Amino acid sequence: MKKTVEDVELKGRKVLLRADLNVPMSDGEITNDNRIVQALPTIKYVLDQGGRVILFSHLGKVKTEEDKKDKTLQPVAERLGELLGKDVPFVPHTRGESLEQAVDKLADGELLMFENTRFEDLDGKKESGNDAELGKYWASLGDIFVNDAFGTAHRSHASNVGIGSNIETVSGYLMQKEIDFIGGAIDSPERPFVAILGGAKVSDKIGVIKNVLDKADKVIIGGGMAYTFLKAQGKEIGNSLLEADKVELAKSLLEEAGDKIVLPIDIVVAEEFDANAKHRTVSVDEIPADMEGLDIGEETVVHFKEVLQGARTVVWNGPMGVFEMENFAKGTIGVCRAIAELTGAKTIIGGGDSAAAAMDLGYADDFSHISTGGGASLEYLEGKELPGLSVIDDK
Repeated sequence: MKKTVEDVELKGRKVLLRADLNVPMSDGEITNDNRIVQALPTIKYVLDQGGRVILFSHLGKVKTEEDKKDKTLQPVAERLGELLGKDVPFVPHTRGESLEQAVDKLADGELLMFENTRFEDLDGKKESGNDAELGKYWASLGDIFVNDAFGTAHRSHASNVGIGSNIETVSGYLMQKEIDFIGGAIDSPERPFVAILGGAKVSDKIGVIKNVLDKADKVIIGGGMAYTFLKAQGKEIGNSLLEADKVELAKSLLEEAGDKIVLPIDIVVAEEFDANAKHRTVSVDEIPADMEGLDIGEETVVHFKEVLQGARTVVWNGPMGVFEMENFAKGTIGVCRAIAELTGAKTIIGGGDSAAAAMDLGYADDFSHISTGGGASLEYLEGKELPGLSVIDDK
């Protein structure tokens, strides 16, 4: 069990709070403030407890001086202030006297935000390379570290592991939620446990497939990766996405798992990879040699829905087709709806495209948990140890 923000005294203490405020921006404007909203419970709790909050995050990748213009956290500080109903002073530096003085002036229940941690990458990747001196410096600014940035938990950076190696470290509410939901689903799921995996490539999710095959009662496979499995069964897949070097692996997984792996039974095929391409639905045994599969068919949605009935734990990662194109989004919509309508089940989306799909389709509130970290949730589902989690103190 990891220590949480509720396990420690915060009043009067300088609280370093690493959030994931890596919001999408366009022309200096925030286009989606969901990550700021998700960070609010931890920020509010620390402020209410009388902590002095030093808030920080990364924002995109910073490779040139020019990048700094578009990657400043100032608009995030302004939006956070609107959501909190109070001014959020912004320090446009990542270190130095002005930052130190601003920290020293904080009173109980006050906060400030400092500049994008990735600005430190312009001088030899000090942030993303977990520079020991930088981690130690940032740790020196506070009395305690609250890590609430699950989205970077799979990375060993100065702003998570570097700080946590030098100071008492606890998890924030968002981080703890990820530990409870994703960690709980993998380590001690309520059964039956069904995993649904989609997306383009088997190679992206080999570790996840192997790990969930050990843990789940059924593993549903859709999306582009399904065609490599269908090929492994000896089926014609036409011009569908294929990882030829993974066919033998898929074959061995099918042999090992037996009927635990559930594959599509019909496919929406098109003449080309185009939103307006002519398309039709065919059985997986009748995929034309000159066409490609871009979505699962209606019968497959019904079949997957039947497999889900009675499930007590469901983890979904990856779309069922090219859901960005309306003609090939029905499979993803159907699966999303089927999970959302389950009663009595713990339903979890492991970040990435499936999280975006659920939000876009208006089903976000119908899931028990939607992960805030794409890469981090994938590695967590693989059973890997995440550096940003490991550095949090145990109870």
